[in-house]
Amino acid sequence: MRLIFAGTPEAAVPSLRRILDSDHDVVAVISRPDARSGRGRRTARSPVAVVADEAEIPVLQPLSMRDEEFLKELAGLAPDAAPVVAYGGLIPAPALEIPSQGWINLHFSLLPAWRGAAPVQHAIWAGDDVTGASTFLLEEGLDTGPIFGTLVEPLGPKDTAGEVLDRLSYSGADLLLATLDGIAAGELVPQPQSSDGVSLAPKIDVEDARIDWSQPGLAIERQLRALAPKPAAWTTYQDERVRIFPAALATDAEALAPGHLRQAARNSWHVGTGSQPLLFGEVQAAGKKRMAAADWFRGITEPESEPMQ
Repeated sequence: MRLIFAGTPEAAVPSLRRILDSDHDVVAVISRPDARSGRGRRTARSPVAVVADEAEIPVLQPLSMRDEEFLKELAGLAPDAAPVVAYGGLIPAPALEIPSQGWINLHFSLLPAWRGAAPVQHAIWAGDDVTGASTFLLEEGLDTGPIFGTLVEPLGPKDTAGEVLDRLSYSGADLLLATLDGIAAGELVPQPQSSDGVSLAPKIDVEDARIDWSQPGLAIERQLRALAPKPAAWTTYQDERVRIFPAALATDAEALAPGHLRQAARNSWHVGTGSQPLLFGEVQAAGKKRMAAADWFRGITEPESEPMQ
């Protein structure tokens, strides 16, 4: 089939590479506009755009998919289908109508569970035992279109969102290609999503990522894994923001007031929660690199004198 691929982050790269190695013809790639990133705030191409550049495939980066010039260019490419992986923007109705076989979205959840921008993060945060990926026909509703195929991915007790997304980006790439092959062969008919088990996974903003130390330890432990490595859960200490990375439940430790700190051994520290304390793993203070919590605490005067907020 003649395809236009839409995607932006690293999680979309395995799918693009898999399709480029197939018999399908990728005539263009759509990705979000170049953005400033990093400490130097330099303008950088998206990971998907970089791969497209390497393959010498035209990259379209509309500020809005409603732009008339973009829609004309898209129509002129005459795509049979448009696979989508984490593009990062809504596809409006005028664009949805252009590919003859529609837009085929790879979504990292078992739909209708966790519709939205952050499905893996919400699955881990909620304590799910499994997640997965789904391919479905995109429509105007939020991840509501009929499903072509799914795969299941177990969630381990120490899995972070970054680790799960990495696994799903590769297994999902195989699912997406199999879906495109099935559509091309006329063998796949998408099935409507169930009306049961619907849950939403909205984008996680800065305030969502802030740790409430009065919550039970297990809830915070899940939050830390759900937001690792990015955007990372955070708290404040001595009026400075500190990112907190996955920590272990200190099940045999004595109770500790929420947010309060206690040295457990020479190289380990506890923080209190609404239930059992947590044993710190790694932290990242403002303007510093990610480091072992014990190394960070060595540079703090009387760290047990005040709680994290």
